[in-house]
Order: sequence, then C-alpha cells, then structure tokens
Amino acid sequence: MDIKKNVCDNILWTILGVQGKSNDGVNARRDFKEMGLRKPLHLQLRESNKAHMPPAQYMMSKDEKDLFLFVLKGVNVPDCIALGSVLELGLGREMAHGKWNVIGRWLSRFEPSGPPHSNQVASETVHGARLAMERLNCESCVEENKVCECGHGNELQGDGGNSVVANSTFTQSVINMAGMLIGLGQLSTPYALENGGWASAFLLVGLGIICAYTSHLMGKCLKDNTKLKNYQDIGEHAFGMKGRVIAATFVYLEIFMALVSYTISLSDNLGTVFLGTHLKIWVHMTATQLLTVMAVLVALPSLWLRDLSSISLLSFGGILMSIVIFATIGWTAAFSGIKSNHRIPVLNLHKIPGISGLYVFSYGGHIVFPNIYKAMKDPSKFTKVSIVSFAIVTSIYTSLAFMGAKLFGPEVQSQITLSMPRHLIVTKIALWATVLTPMTKYALEFAPVAMQLESKFPSSMSSNTRMLLRGSFGSILLLGILCLALLVPYFEHVLSLTGSLVTITICITLPCAFYLKTCWSQVSNLSVILNSTLIAIGFFLGVLGTMSSFKGLVRNVQSGRST
Repeated sequence: MDIKKNVCDNILWTILGVQGKSNDGVNARRDFKEMGLRKPLHLQLRESNKAHMPPAQYMMSKDEKDLFLFVLKGVNVPDCIALGSVLELGLGREMAHGKWNVIGRWLSRFEPSGPPHSNQVASETVHGARLAMERLNCESCVEENKVCECGHGNELQGDGGNSVVANSTFTQSVINMAGMLIGLGQLSTPYALENGGWASAFLLVGLGIICAYTSHLMGKCLKDNTKLKNYQDIGEHAFGMKGRVIAATFVYLEIFMALVSYTISLSDNLGTVFLGTHLKIWVHMTATQLLTVMAVLVALPSLWLRDLSSISLLSFGGILMSIVIFATIGWTAAFSGIKSNHRIPVLNLHKIPGISGLYVFSYGGHIVFPNIYKAMKDPSKFTKVSIVSFAIVTSIYTSLAFMGAKLFGPEVQSQITLSMPRHLIVTKIALWATVLTPMTKYALEFAPVAMQLESKFPSSMSSNTRMLLRGSFGSILLLGILCLALLVPYFEHVLSLTGSLVTITICITLPCAFYLKTCWSQVSNLSVILNSTLIAIGFFLGVLGTMSSFKGLVRNVQSGRST
C-alpha cells in the first residue's frame, strides 16, 4: 500500500468534501469533542434536534473547487505524489508565497490551526495535514490546541498582496491603539461634562470600560478564526453576507461623518485664529468659509498618497498634535492665572442622551483594532493592550473634562480650545494644533475606503490609472464633505449624532452580537446575559442619543436660516 498516495487522497477528498471519502465526518467531530480539541468544530444541536457540522477553515465553495481542480489539472508532477513530498521538494512553500499561484492559496486553507504536539492525536485527516504542514509551523510553540501567536514562525499574516508583518511589540501596540482613540473627544469632553453634570463622568468611564471589553471580544473572534482580517470579515463570519454589508455600511458611515466633524472643527478654529480678518472675493462666502476651503484644498493632495509610510507619518503628526493640545490645556489650568472655581452641576438628566453620543465617539476606533491585532508579535496580549490603552485614554478624557469644566464653567464651548484666553501664546499653539489635526486625518481616514476601492479594479489596470481613479474619487468625496460641513457647522450636534447613530453600534452593539453568534457553543450563560444586556444598553443609548442630537441639529439649522 502506498502511504504517500493514501495521505494525499485523504487530504484531497477531505478538502473537496467528497461524500464517502472525506474523513471530516460526524465521527471525527465527535472525536474532537471527546478529546477536547477544536471547540469551534464540535457538532451543534439546532432547534430541530439535528446535528449541525460547523464549516472548517479549509472548506471551499463550488466555484472554489472548480478553480482548484482546473489549476491542479495543469500541474506537471509525477502521478500520485503526496502533499508531504511536495513540501519536502520546497514547492509548497514557494506556492504559498507566490503572488499569482492559485494552488498555494488553497493549500494554505487546510494548514492546521494549532502547532504540532507530541501527545496530540486526532483523526487521520488532521494528523496527515499536520505531517504535511509541519515545516510551516512555529517549532517553538508546543502548547496543545492553541494557535501559534508568538511570532517566531511565519510572521506574514494574510495572503497575496495584503500581507501584514506581525512585528509590533506590546508598547507599540498600546501607542497605536491609544493614538487611534485620542482625537476630537479631548476637545468635547469638557463641554459634555459641564452640560451633563459631574455625575456623568461615571457614564464616560463606564463607556470606556464597555468599549475595552468589546475590544477584547473582537480579539477572541479574531483568535478563533485566523483568516479574519478586518471588521467586515468578522461581520461576515458571524452573519454571512448580510453581516458584512451591515458592518461595512456602519464603517463607511462613521468615516464619512467623522471627516465632516473634523472639517467643522477645522473651520471653527480657523475662524478663531484669524478673527477679524476680512477677505473680499466675488463668491458670497465669509472669511472663515474661504479659509476653510483653502485649508481643505491644501490637504487634498494627501488623498492621492498610496505609500503607507507617508500616511503613517501623517498619523504620527496627528498624535503629536493631540499631545500638544493636552499639554497646552494643562499649562493653561496650572499657570495662566485662571481660577478653577466654577461649580459643576451634579446631574442634568435630560441632557444625558445627547452627551452620551459625545462620550462614546471618544472611544471610536474598533474598525482598526483587527489591524492592530494582526500586526502584533504576540496577539495573545491583545486584551492587555486594550485594557492599558483604554485606561490611558479614559484617564486623559476624564482629567480634561474636569479641568475644562472647572476652568470655564457654563462658558465652556463644544471645543475647549475655543474657550481658552486668546491673548495667551499657548492658546494660539492649541488652536493651530487643532487646525492641523484634521489635515493629518484626511488621508488616514480615507485609506480603508481607498483600499476597498482598489480591490475592485481589474488586475490589468495600470498603476497610474489606479492612482488617478483613487485620487479623483477621494477628492470628490472630500469636496462633498467640505460642502456639508459648511452648510451644517454645528460641531457638538454632528459629533453627538455620529456617536449615537454610528459609533455606539460599531463599538458596543455589533461586537457583542458578533461574539455571541460566532462563539455561541463556547459562551457561558453569564456571558450571554452580559452581552445581551450590553446590546440592549447600546441600542437604548443609540436611539435616545440619535433623537436628541438630531432634534438639536434641526433646531440650530432652522434658527440659522431664520437669522
């Protein structure tokens, strides 16, 4: 009996799902459960009391099988060659990293989700696949039934041109996550605390804890399926194509509304920097509007960037501006001579729905957390990264909120930089930092949209044509955002609407729903109650906050037209 032929046949029949010849059946799934291995593949009982076999990572659709067999037919190798021999010859590794070799993509689908272990025994299919792929696994990881996460093995996650080098340390991951979270929230939290009362700080801290927890849930979803790369993939893994469409809709809506909020902030602070400036032009626009148009046009070429290193440099500039803003506000509180003696009300319950949107917007960053997870050397520390990052950001927001509310009291504006004494040098520094922040954010926020757009282009399209289409689309989008920001220049209401309508869904509601659906067989009753409660809280705050902020926005638009 040819052992190599049998191993090859077992693997091929299994990944092709040939009935009667596949070793992935009910008995194999029962064996997994008895040995406590691969919990996501255990049989699941449905309402009809019928056993359901969850799909394995290597399973292919009909079209994928056709493509696999079509390409395999053209491979010129000796008859009945085994997969182990292919890898021994070095062909398997070459195919796995080739850009256009389709076989390599499908071979990588049945790479085992856990590293080899001397005492681990499973069915013939799993054991044969382990023997074949042993060279591609990290040899230093020997913990049973866990995915290799130490980064000592293959550090390229993803396939084809979307590979991500997993080389971020714990500290770098914390900086990346905290830098992503810190943004417009630091400008609006003093206004929110003053309007909601000092007791609303418990809501701010509570939302930070909840968002850190949902970040942990996203990490668990990514750990259970290493093929997931982004937020939309998690949605599709949980609820199929409908989940992907819902996730993508909210992601792009958040990007769009966040850019509108950044542009309004740019306009407000530019108007303060150049207060009293008069510009005469044939277009019927105010000086502030003209300055905003000029600033956006200056930032427009950044949307044509395709070099990720250049975009990352802009991201670092945004983080630096956030640090400058925090430092200038702290200096104003400590050395400007302004007395921090304003009394903050205890609680304004009727304003809580509106400010909840401002608070939750401050923690919006979940759409990029999968990228941070994939870039980590040791993804098992992702939960610790989330805890540390959210603790830092929550501390900054809370301290800024009390600092601004005590300094300026009822006079505090929706952006604290607009409330700072204008004669101080640090105020001018803070204002310019706030002006520059949106200009560094445009390319970074547009990058996910641009990548998705380029993925739809045919492979035969030239790089210059791709850049032209990408840049043109980004330019048109940014000019539309500029028009909307000039028409609806009400920062606090737009920001609150964004937080209540979009961010709370992305950060709380959807992650809990994705986790419950994806990991249902592993979730305890207590966890079901907790996550269901969080979904209800997210839905409740989202509805009330959206109604409150939308009413305020409509009221301001109507009053603006009447004047």
